[in-house]
Amino acid sequence: MKDPSLSLGIEEEYQIVDPDTRELRSYITQILDADGQITVEGIKPELHQSVVEVGSGVCATPSEIRSEVLRLRKSVIDLAAEDGLSVLAAGTHPFSSWMDQQITPLERYLGVEQDLQDLARKNLIFGMHVHVGIEDRDFLVDAMKVSRYFLPHILALSTSSPFWMGRSTGLRSYRSVQWRNFPRTGIPPTFGSYEEYEHMVRSLVNANAIPDASKIWWDVRPHHLYPTLEFRLCDICTRIDEAVCIAAIIQALVAKLWKLRRDNMTFRVYPMSLIEENKWRAVRFGVAGNLLDLGKETERPARELLEEFIGWFLDDVLDDLGSRAEVEYAYTILERGTSADRQLAVFEETGDLKAVVDHLVAETREGISD
Repeated sequence: MKDPSLSLGIEEEYQIVDPDTRELRSYITQILDADGQITVEGIKPELHQSVVEVGSGVCATPSEIRSEVLRLRKSVIDLAAEDGLSVLAAGTHPFSSWMDQQITPLERYLGVEQDLQDLARKNLIFGMHVHVGIEDRDFLVDAMKVSRYFLPHILALSTSSPFWMGRSTGLRSYRSVQWRNFPRTGIPPTFGSYEEYEHMVRSLVNANAIPDASKIWWDVRPHHLYPTLEFRLCDICTRIDEAVCIAAIIQALVAKLWKLRRDNMTFRVYPMSLIEENKWRAVRFGVAGNLLDLGKETERPARELLEEFIGWFLDDVLDDLGSRAEVEYAYTILERGTSADRQLAVFEETGDLKAVVDHLVAETREGISD
């Protein structure tokens, strides 16, 4: 068995807002060329015109991911500023309505709208995807299977979407609820081999349910083009430090699963229903509530389980990866709360969702030089 490369890539979806009204602004068509492309490297359109998606190059370490996120955020912030607009990173906009948004007029997105109708139009949400390089395809599906247990833990750290259409939803990740309306989302099923996964995809394609595997949107999935396992469950992180931390955790998780597999060990695989229960708790409370310790069949504070995940389960791979500082930033998140917690604190103090937008714009550009 050949060791996985554990290469890293990250995608983020940013909101473009008017600094006066603080509302989302349809923007992407202003910077598309005649072929529907954006000339700035790593920047591309998304379903709604008020969204800008970025994708990093292939990185070896979380330190390189940090450099890429800094570069990409600065590029988007500078580009939007040319038109007097601002950029923020959060899983939902605090008050803009999906009914006021325009779909990007490119074939790919018009096709999604045609297929999914209002589900597509309402999908005004913003996520972060992390790719980890795994060249052995059977280990790839095995890592997908085993990593499912830890998806709620990772989601809890990333929560940044407590508001929806001007309301405090009572959830830390409303984005997760809205995204679940799409088909082929959520915790993935398990597969015994890559061939078994391919057979499932082939059956859906042959039955004309999907054109290819890109329309499978599970929380973690094999990428349809690249030899990567793609983790798709996270809200976009408002602070760069948070995004780098979660990318480092995901890389360390895959490294740990590889180490166990190499030593003929693994982590227990639990039923999807139990993992979904834990995911619901992460959606509802983030790091502030309880998660289920499925092995002990009890609930425990999410902070305790996350400290155990980082300080015990991942600890023995961090120094080899050189990512201890980035992973252990999670302790800072646990102490200070996630973006969702901070947004709620600003709203409680001000009673003003525009102040929440201003807070998000400021946090999004932290560490980025003018």
